[in-house]
Amino acid sequence: MLAIVAYALGVMYTPGPVNLLGLNAGLNGQARASLGFYLGVGLAMLILFVVFGWVGAAWVRGDMLAVIGALGCGYIFYLAIKIARSSIDLGSVRQAPRVLRFRDGLIMQLCNPKGMIATLPIATIQFPAVGIHGVSLIFWSLGLAVLAVGAPGSYALIGALLGKRIENPRILKGFSLAMSALLAGVSLSIGYEHVWLPLSTGIN
Repeated sequence: MLAIVAYALGVMYTPGPVNLLGLNAGLNGQARASLGFYLGVGLAMLILFVVFGWVGAAWVRGDMLAVIGALGCGYIFYLAIKIARSSIDLGSVRQAPRVLRFRDGLIMQLCNPKGMIATLPIATIQFPAVGIHGVSLIFWSLGLAVLAVGAPGSYALIGALLGKRIENPRILKGFSLAMSALLAGVSLSIGYEHVWLPLSTGIN
């Protein structure tokens, strides 16, 4: 049981597109406003855990993962562009023009290969190994989904704490551009590893 939680924490709380967006929201004073985004991420993980736990790995084909990965890459890249174009207002509250919403978190995590990497081994290997199925599968999925909500939420909190110590809008803009560049890099990395390589291997 502890192995399940340890694996989930290790995968969910390492830097990735969702957590980087949480960090950027915190830096721009949007930690509270982005609560819907974190909840969307949690719901996406709940859906993945339950679906994969019920239907198993047989339902997930390599070509399907490549298509989902491609959609995820496009969405991550889109958000990276939005962040790069955002403006910083250091009036009473730091704000970027676009607050991340519930829909953003839900769509992004459903299309995020990292979400698949987190859920597939747990739902199809670790759950059956310890006899987690039926009602207990739902409870475990809910618990792990709550952990998933905390991942971008904790990054947003770190960003908020850092952001309060920064008074120069140019520095905040630099952070936003750095986050945007990291997200673009993540998008390209995911595209190469989870889309290009599987498709090129299949062709050969």
